[in-house]
This record gives sequence, structure tokens and C-alpha cells, in this order.
Amino acid sequence: MNRTQFEQLVIHDFEEKSFHLPVHGHTYYELVYIRKGAGLHLLNNNQLEYKAGDLFIVSPADQHYFEIKKSTHFTFIKFTDSYFAKHKMNRPDALSLSTPEAIMNNKLLKEVKLKMDEPCISILRNTVENIVAYNCRKDVASSPLVYYQILSIFGLIREAAAKLSIRIDDGQSDKEELISYIHQHIYEPSLIQIKNISTQFHIAPTYFSDYFKRKFAVGYRDYVNTYRIKLIEKRLQASGLTLKQIAQEFGFTDESHLSHFFKTMRKMSPLQFRNLNRS
Repeated sequence: MNRTQFEQLVIHDFEEKSFHLPVHGHTYYELVYIRKGAGLHLLNNNQLEYKAGDLFIVSPADQHYFEIKKSTHFTFIKFTDSYFAKHKMNRPDALSLSTPEAIMNNKLLKEVKLKMDEPCISILRNTVENIVAYNCRKDVASSPLVYYQILSIFGLIREAAAKLSIRIDDGQSDKEELISYIHQHIYEPSLIQIKNISTQFHIAPTYFSDYFKRKFAVGYRDYVNTYRIKLIEKRLQASGLTLKQIAQEFGFTDESHLSHFFKTMRKMSPLQFRNLNRS
């Protein structure tokens, strides 16, 4: 079930004891603020508990539903792509690297609840109340005041994402920096373990693999193993290095460890490969 919205901006503020829709998606974006109540937010394949003060982001690619356990007062701020396009001339330069649409589409932000503390909690509550209060105006979609209020919510989302070590920018330079780091430290396995490389690039360890695959369309371990095995093959083909020396160079514990890795990747031993591919 997909719901369609033609207006650029719609604000719904209501309370109910059972959610009025089944699991559904839509063609627009939603900021969902919980003014009071408790329950579960079923967002894609996740079940996230909610309470008063929580904020969720939902994009057209998502499917969601609310399982209400305690009568809940919702504020839905719904907007289309054209809403931010219309206000593009008012957009701060800081949003050029991570637009509201890009933030809304960030899959990692759907895996966890956004956590805020004071004064952000109060700022968010007051901002939502301001938007709801202005909703009586017919020109709400064209109002710069409401636009900047909504932008301030995205500022709070950016701060919450940073606290969770989730990067929300899509800059190419970051991709190049990450690959460069892997190549530079391929000989030092501990530095490119997920727990360490994720810290280096300020990405939550539990989400690093998803982040890497989304950026490069290949699993992180697959990428590292493929790059490492290609370098090892070059050593075996073109150098007189012993297996012990190659193992030491690439941070394997010993020759046996290297051989096991090589057989797993190439279905033959390093020596068999060397004999078949001598320069």
C-alpha cells in the first residue's frame, strides 16, 4: 500500500489509541514526532520502541506502521521533493553536502532511534509546536518561517547522527579517502579491522559494513580480501620472497595462516600458484 500526496507540505497533528493505517509506504517524506504516548514503530525490518519526544524519519523507500501501546499524540510533517526545491534559494550553504532529502534517505538512520539530550529535546519540542501553531495559515507551504523551522529539525538530526557516529554526507572525497586508507594499511590488519577503521572515519562499528556496501556495492571484507590476495599474488609471481616473508609483510601470524587464507580465496596453495604463474 503506497499513499500519495500532491501538496508540497502537509502537517497532521492528532492523537489515537490504534493506528489508522496498515503497514504502508508513500511517495513523500515524513518527519514523525511523538508528542506523548508509547509503543512500537515498525520501520522496514526494524522494531523501534517509541515514547514522548522521539523523532523518526521516513522516506518513499520505506514501509512503516505504528503499534500503539499507550494512546499516542503524533505530529506528522509531510513534504514532497518539490517543497525543498521551491525553497532552494533560502537553503544554507551547509546543506549542499547533506540535503534534507539525502538525510531522509539515509538507511542507517532507520536502524536506530535518534537520541537527543537537553537543550536539543526542548528545542525539538518547541519547534514542532511552532510548526503546528502556524499550520492554521493557508500559506504554510510557502512560508519561509516554517521552512526555517523545518531546517532546524534537520540540524538536530545532524547532531543526533554525529552522536551515533553515523555520517550523513555523500562526498566523493570521503570515498576516496576511505579506499586510500585501506590500501595504505593493507599490511597492518589491526588498523583495518572494522572496530578501528570505523573509529578512524567516525562511523558506528555496527553500521560500518552497511555503510561500505552502500557506497561501493561490495562487502567490506570481500573488498579487503580481494585487494590483499591480488597483492600477495604479485609477490608470489614476481619476487623471490619466501612464504614466511610474505606472511610477515601482510601481517599473517605465520606461513600456515597465509596458506589457509590463500587456499580459501584461490582453491590452491601459494606454492601451487607460484609454480603455475612464474614470471
